[in-house]
Amino acid sequence: MAQTEKRGGLLRKSSASKKPLKEKVVLMYDEIFMTEDPSKCSPRFWEELFLMKVNLEYLEGKLESLDGEELMKIKDNINCLFQHCIQALGEEHPIRVVNALQTLCALIRGVHQKNKSTSGFDIINMLMGFDKAELCMKNLMESLDSLLCAEGSESLKSLCLKLLLCLVTVTDNISQNTILEYVMINSIFEAILQILSHPPSRREHGYDAVVLLALLVNYRKYESVNPYIVKLSIVDDEATLNGMGLVIAQALSEYNRQYKDKEEEHQSGFFSALTNMVGSMFIADAHEKISVQTNEAILLALYEAVHLNRNFITVLAQSHPEMGLVTTPVSPAPTTPATPLGTTPPSSDVISSVELPLDADVQTSNLLITFLKYSSIVMQDTKDEHRLHSGKLCLIILTCIAEDQYANAFLHDDNMNFRVNLHRMPMRHRKKAADKNLPCRPLVCAVLDLMVEFIVTHMMKEFPMDLYVRCIQVVHKLLCYQKKCRVRLHYTWRELWSALINLLKFLMSNETVLLAKHNIFTLALMIVNLFNMFITYGDTFLPTPSSYDELYYEIIRMHQSFDNLYSMVLRLSTNAGQWKEAASKVTHALVNISFFR
Repeated sequence: MAQTEKRGGLLRKSSASKKPLKEKVVLMYDEIFMTEDPSKCSPRFWEELFLMKVNLEYLEGKLESLDGEELMKIKDNINCLFQHCIQALGEEHPIRVVNALQTLCALIRGVHQKNKSTSGFDIINMLMGFDKAELCMKNLMESLDSLLCAEGSESLKSLCLKLLLCLVTVTDNISQNTILEYVMINSIFEAILQILSHPPSRREHGYDAVVLLALLVNYRKYESVNPYIVKLSIVDDEATLNGMGLVIAQALSEYNRQYKDKEEEHQSGFFSALTNMVGSMFIADAHEKISVQTNEAILLALYEAVHLNRNFITVLAQSHPEMGLVTTPVSPAPTTPATPLGTTPPSSDVISSVELPLDADVQTSNLLITFLKYSSIVMQDTKDEHRLHSGKLCLIILTCIAEDQYANAFLHDDNMNFRVNLHRMPMRHRKKAADKNLPCRPLVCAVLDLMVEFIVTHMMKEFPMDLYVRCIQVVHKLLCYQKKCRVRLHYTWRELWSALINLLKFLMSNETVLLAKHNIFTLALMIVNLFNMFITYGDTFLPTPSSYDELYYEIIRMHQSFDNLYSMVLRLSTNAGQWKEAASKVTHALVNISFFR
């Protein structure tokens, strides 16, 4: 009995006496890839095409199989297909609209894949034609805006966002994507905000909307006026900002949950048994096997929101029950091209605080706590370049937060105490802290804990100098606020002092290796200046006189380390080498500490 199977647009039969048959939509694609206008012989060609289910694989593959010269021969037909897709977006029949959206995705991706080595203007000409590009893109953006703002099908809205993401991400460097000039002129900013401000739309499309906005904000942001930057910086609608915060919090919370699940699975599995048998010598190696894909797209969105919009800072501290504990099943998404960026939206629904049941057993949290937990995971392993960049972005976001006056106010607020369970890298010389023993403290304590954790766990051969500089900068900015506002924080400062001194010892013991790659005196100067701040202004922000005594004791106890640092910088500052000036600055900064010898 003959069996029928669909493969690559062909309907193949096992009978050898019959030739394989092609789908009708594939036959119609083949007509488009001829030099003749397909509507000459069939006036209803375009009308019928959008009633056929799109074969994305075949259409993109066909475009990829053609060389540049062959593609130019059928440019008029591709232009015609693109224009008819845009016209179909205005149809009342949803099947036509869905097929048109998917066809546009395939066209945009297929042409870009084929023309990676050529300029963006060639791609515009191939898709639309220079003479019609402005009108085509105006009509396209207006249609997409209408579909996103209408009360119609959620599947259509999802496809619209997928098309926009496809349009934005087809080039490796977003600023080289010249088609986005038309997206700047014909803004969809208000449509994105509408999605984020309405809970039903946000649950369905919030993730894609937030990622799309973050990408559009980064288009030539340092070269020209980007309207999305201007508009995002002045958003003050509470519902919209809270919606954006909830989407980001849910995505980060989903990552934290996945990591925790893998960690628990890992601890109860083979490696746990192995560790129990042979001791802790393999604990670090076993830990490295715990890996969850990071989400740079959502981190970028958080950075842009914190960096550009002062009003968003209030969202960071807005309390809600711990996310990831209550989830809602997600309805199946429509068939779309592969998700851009290689990132996957969170599997659980984006939850708004009003939709969560208030439970006394559920830990209260906020976006900042979720972000700190995320950072504590990502910043553990910086050997991988991908995670190194992700950790850098986390520290940049923390720097923006530490610089903000209002953010510092709630970070140091004694009435806002939280139990923040940061992830700590397994190390042979310390035990894992029990979650139940964590005290409730102001959020700034968790930030300082995260910085101390980074300092003590990354003294290694591949020294992440840039990350250390940013880490010390965050600590410095927090201390500046405490000094200025005379905030006496009850924190175990001894842990920070010990970590900083150990870092200085590491820099000195690896002087030759590190100086070949980095200016370690920049970092040494920052550390010494932190101690100078404690010595000179500690009476304005250290909690008790005994804290001052502990500071003096720690400096006296470790005086040999400071003496060695002084000898090293004096040696280099008296030589006519490249480090003379940098070393001299450290020499002068050590004057205060020298009184404790």
